Amino acid sequence: MSKRDYYDVLGINKNSSKEEIRKAYRKLARKYHPDVNKEADAEEKFKEAKEAYEVLGNEQKRAQYDQFGHAATDGQGFGAGASDFSGFGDIFDMFFGGGQRQDPNAPRQGADLQYTMVLDFEEAIFGKEAEVSIPKEEDCDTCNGSGAKPGTKPKTCSYCKGTGQLNTEQNTPFGRVVNRRVCHHCQGSGKIIPEKCSTCGGSGKVKKHTKVKISIPAGIDEGQQIRVSGRGDAGINGGPPGDLFVVIQIKSHDFFVREGDNIYCELPVTFTQAALGDEIEVPTVHGKVSIKVPAGTQTGRTFRLKGKGVPNVRGYGHGDQHIQIRVVTPTKLTSRQKELLSEFNEISENDPVVEQDDSIFQRFKKAFKGDY
Repeated sequence: MSKRDYYDVLGINKNSSKEEIRKAYRKLARKYHPDVNKEADAEEKFKEAKEAYEVLGNEQKRAQYDQFGHAATDGQGFGAGASDFSGFGDIFDMFFGGGQRQDPNAPRQGADLQYTMVLDFEEAIFGKEAEVSIPKEEDCDTCNGSGAKPGTKPKTCSYCKGTGQLNTEQNTPFGRVVNRRVCHHCQGSGKIIPEKCSTCGGSGKVKKHTKVKISIPAGIDEGQQIRVSGRGDAGINGGPPGDLFVVIQIKSHDFFVREGDNIYCELPVTFTQAALGDEIEVPTVHGKVSIKVPAGTQTGRTFRLKGKGVPNVRGYGHGDQHIQIRVVTPTKLTSRQKELLSEFNEISENDPVVEQDDSIFQRFKKAFKGDY
């Protein structure tokens, strides 16, 4: 029977990378290994995949195969009848949980925690001190984290001898295979608790709400994180606790828009102010500032207030505030105002005045807290 193309066997193409070849082989090896799959043709499919990988996983052999096809591997021990399974136990270990396992009784760091904090616009700019309540795992006070009933102690698992894993040996057509699995008697902990603590149920951990003080630096931005060392979950077997990561979200503002360390806003001015010029008080996060709007100012003109933006979170100065002028036409005019504007229109031969929504004035006044 003619052999199938090795690329077809692994379900890849000739442009596949070495990593893609390895992943394809691992997937097939898991699926068709005789100790896992009891179908009649599983063993043959496993051997076929292994044969394909031994060639395509080697750059030199792959180059020869790409040039000469199966003829490049004939007589070299890669055929279906080959019986060289050296190193197969290592491959099996790699796929099915073998190799060295960490001592289950060794100290390990606790899990990191994440907390989302929502700040007002100004709080993010100026920073603040906050106290938050964090749900986290702590050592059980009743058993001091051992999981055992007070007055008793955990015992070393007699099945795995404290290693947390069990080894089983099997004789297969490929040789003797050592299969390592997590000990199901102690669930990999290496310890048995004859009498469990009634408070934590033997886990040694309990959920608690712990208050943590957070220092929010001035200028922090959306999505940035604050790391609070050692305020995560408690460590395991006496290991250090994890860390707490506070992720920042910032509420939007009615008048200001922030981009990095700069602040942007629109300044509504009347037709008269834009035409004749005026001195106008503008709100900033640092207080009110007066700017001069020159006569003939058009919608879209921008003014910059240097240093009136956001303090850089790393201490590199302040951003700026950028103010864009928007000329707003009032929606309500008295008869006299309409008469004068009509007369002005006739004199200047301009188009009729277009009425606009004055909602921007409402937002501007709100930024002044109603003092405008």
